Amino acid sequence: MPKDFSRTSRLGEQIQREVAQMIQFEMKNPKLGMVTLNSVKVAKDLGYADIYFTVMGAKGETDAEIRANTSKILNEAAGYLRSQLARILTTRVTPQLRFHYDETLERGHHLTGLIKQARAADDARHPDDAANDGDDRQD
Repeated sequence: MPKDFSRTSRLGEQIQREVAQMIQFEMKNPKLGMVTLNSVKVAKDLGYADIYFTVMGAKGETDAEIRANTSKILNEAAGYLRSQLARILTTRVTPQLRFHYDETLERGHHLTGLIKQARAADDARHPDDAANDGDDRQD
C-alpha cells in the first residue's frame, strides 16, 4: 500500500509543476488571473487528478466572480492541458484534470478571526487573568 501512495503523490507533484508552467506560459486568456496551484490529489487508478488552486484576479470583480470565472476557464482548458501533459508524463494513462478552488486559506483566516474574537471576549470578561497571562500569549 505505501508504494501506491508514494507513486500517486509523486505523480501529483509532477502534474502540479507541469500544469503550473502550462498555465503560466501557454494559456493566453486575459480573464485568467494569477493562478497558484496549491495541491494535486491523484486517484489510485490514475483516472482523475483533482487540482486545487487559488487566484488573484482583476480589480472590479468580486472574489466569487473571480473564483467562478477562473474555475470555468481552467475546467474548459482541462482537455488541452491533459493532452499537453500526456506528452510529458511517462505513464500509460494520463488522468482527467478537474480544477477546484482551494478554500483552505479562507477557512484559516476565518478560524483565526474567531479565535481572536473569543480571546478578546474572554479578556474583557476576566481582565485580571488577561493582565497576568498577557506575557504568555503569542499573537
